Amino acid sequence: MEGQSSRGSRRPGTRAGLGPLPMPQGVAQTGAPSKVDSSFQLPAKKNAALGPSEPRITVVTWNVGTAMPPDDVTSLLHLGSGDDSGGADMIAIGLQEVNSMLNKRLKDALFTDQWSELFMDALAPFNFVLVSSVRMQGVILLLFAKYYHLPFLRDVQTDCTRTGLGGYWGNKGGVSVRLAAFGHMLCFLNCHLPAHMDKAEQRKDNFQTILSLQQFQGPGAQGILDHDLVFWFGDLNFRIESYDLHFVKFAIDSDQLHQLWEKDQLNMAKNTWPILKGFQEGPLNFAPTFKFDVGTNKYDTSAKKRKPAWTDRILWKVKAPGGGPSPSGRKSHRLQVTQHSYRSHMEYTVSDHKPVAAQFLLQFAFRDDMPLVRLEVADEWVRPEQAVVRYRMETVFARSSWDWIGLYRVGFRHCKDYVAYVWAKHEDVDGKTYQVTFSEESLPKGHGDFILGYYSHNHSILIGVTEPFQISLPSSELASSSTDSSGTSSEGEDDSTLELLAPKSRSPSPGKSKRHRSRSPGLTRFPGLALRPSSHERRGASRSPSPQSRRLSRVAPDRSSHGSSRGSSEEGPSGLPGPWAFPPAVPRSLGLLPALRLETVDPGGGGSWGPDREVLAANSLSPSPQGHRGLEEGGLGP
Repeated sequence: MEGQSSRGSRRPGTRAGLGPLPMPQGVAQTGAPSKVDSSFQLPAKKNAALGPSEPRITVVTWNVGTAMPPDDVTSLLHLGSGDDSGGADMIAIGLQEVNSMLNKRLKDALFTDQWSELFMDALAPFNFVLVSSVRMQGVILLLFAKYYHLPFLRDVQTDCTRTGLGGYWGNKGGVSVRLAAFGHMLCFLNCHLPAHMDKAEQRKDNFQTILSLQQFQGPGAQGILDHDLVFWFGDLNFRIESYDLHFVKFAIDSDQLHQLWEKDQLNMAKNTWPILKGFQEGPLNFAPTFKFDVGTNKYDTSAKKRKPAWTDRILWKVKAPGGGPSPSGRKSHRLQVTQHSYRSHMEYTVSDHKPVAAQFLLQFAFRDDMPLVRLEVADEWVRPEQAVVRYRMETVFARSSWDWIGLYRVGFRHCKDYVAYVWAKHEDVDGKTYQVTFSEESLPKGHGDFILGYYSHNHSILIGVTEPFQISLPSSELASSSTDSSGTSSEGEDDSTLELLAPKSRSPSPGKSKRHRSRSPGLTRFPGLALRPSSHERRGASRSPSPQSRRLSRVAPDRSSHGSSRGSSEEGPSGLPGPWAFPPAVPRSLGLLPALRLETVDPGGGGSWGPDREVLAANSLSPSPQGHRGLEEGGLGP
C-alpha cells in the first residue's frame, strides 16, 4: 500500500480566509482540501478539463451466485492504468446471492466476508476507503470514496427491507446507503427482486414496498425518492417477453439487440408504472447478462434452457425541479448527471450472471466544502516527541467524548484500519486550537507514508484528514535483544508468539452503521449466546491462519491515556480490559469456526470483566471506541 503513495499527490492546505494556525517550529499545515480544491478531484493528466466540480461515480452490480470471489476485480472496477474511466471518486458495489449459509454467516459476522475483503484489498492501493456497508443475508452494498473526500461526506445512514416470504426472509429485498456529498443528498439502493417471467407485477410491488418502508433520520431526505440523486441497481430480474429462446439467441448472435429492447419488461414498465417515473437508464448495448453456464460464456445449456435476459440493471433518478427545494435548501435541478459508460463484463465466469458496471459524471453547480475539523501535523516525524497533532473545530461541529484521531498508512482500507490512535481530548493551546500527542510505544517503527484522520462518533466517518506525511523512526530492537537475553518475557513467551500477536489493523471490519435498521422481522441474533476462544487458544492464533487475513488481533482503546499501545494492559473505556484479542480470520477451506465455543451470557451482567472473561458478542462486526454504548452494539474499541 505504501508503494502507491506519492508526495506529489498531496491535497492542498487550509480553508481559505482563516490563515495558518500557530504551530511549533518545523510543523506545517496539512489540513483538509481547500475551498478552491475541495470537491471531487480527478487525475490531472486525464481529466483536467472536467474541473473540480464534476465528480465521477462508478456503480457495479453483480449476482455472484454463492460463488467464491475471483482473484482479481481490477477490470470490473475500471482501475487499469490505461482506462480513461479510472478516475472515479466514489464507487458503489451491489452484490446479490452472496453465500449466506448459517456457518458462513457466522464467520462473516466475526470477520469480514470474503467479497468485501476482495474489494477493499483491490481499492485500497488507489486511495479508496470503505465509507459504509450494509448486508441483508446474501444482499450486500459497499460504498467507497477517495480518502480525501471523507471530510465532505456527512450523515451516512443505511437501511434494509426484506421482501422474501412475505417480508420474513432476506433473500429478496433491498439495502441502501444514503449520505450527503458536498451538500447534495445521494442514495444508493441495491435490490434483488423476485425471479421468473410471470413475476413482473410482484417485482413492482416489492419495489414499492422498499421505497415506502425505507426511512432515514434527520430533517431532510427521509425517504429514498426525497434525495437529490438516487441510484437504483441490482438483480432486478426483469425478463424478455414474447420472443422465444431461438429468436432471442439469434438477435444476440447477430448483434441486433435493439429488437429485444421493446420486449424487455423493465423498458415497458417505464412507460406504464408511475413508480418508475423519472428513472433513467442508458442503452442496453451489451448482451443479456443471464443465464450462463458457470465457468463459460455460453448461455444456459441445462434442461431448463432459461431464456437470456437483462436481469442486472443500473438506473438513476434526479429529483425533479418541481419537487421543491433539495434538503440543502437549493434547487435540485442544478445537479446534472451524465452516464459515460454502461457495460457488462464477460470475462468473469464464476457466476451464472455477468457483472454490470456504469460510470457517471456529476455536475455540481454548488458544493459545501467546509471541513468540520482541520488537522495540522509536521511534514515528517523523525523523533517520537514530534508526534503532535493540532486541530481546530468549526463552531457548528458537535463533538463527542468518543471522538478519536487515528494514524493510518497510505492505502488504508476503512476508518478502523488504523496503526495507532489517540482520544480527541482537549488540550487547549490558544482557546481555538487543540492538540494531542501519540505515545512513543504506539508509533510505527521504520519508514513510511501516513495520514491522520479525525473520527467523529456522531457522524461515523472521518471528518478531517491530513495530506500524506512521513514517519521515519528507528526500527525496534526488541527481537535482537530478546534473542540475546533469555527470560526477558515475564510469562516466558518467545519472539514468534509476540510477532504473531502483533496487529496490523485494529478491526476486521468497519462494521454495520449504528443507524442501520430493518423494517421487517430479522433473523435471530442469539441474545443469550457469546463466542469465546477455547482456553488453549486464547493466547495464540488459529492453528491454520488464512494467508488472506490482514489482521491477527485487536486492541481496545484506552481513554485514560493519550496514545494507544499494542501491548497495553491498562483498562479501556468503562473498565473494559485493554487487549481484546480477536481470533484470526478463518481459512477459506474450513466450514466451521475453529477454537470457538458458545457460552451463555449473564443478562444481568453479574460476572466481572477481565482478561479471563473475553466475550465477543455474536452480532459484533467491528470494534468501535464507544464504551458501554459500543459494547451494547457489538463494539469493543476503535
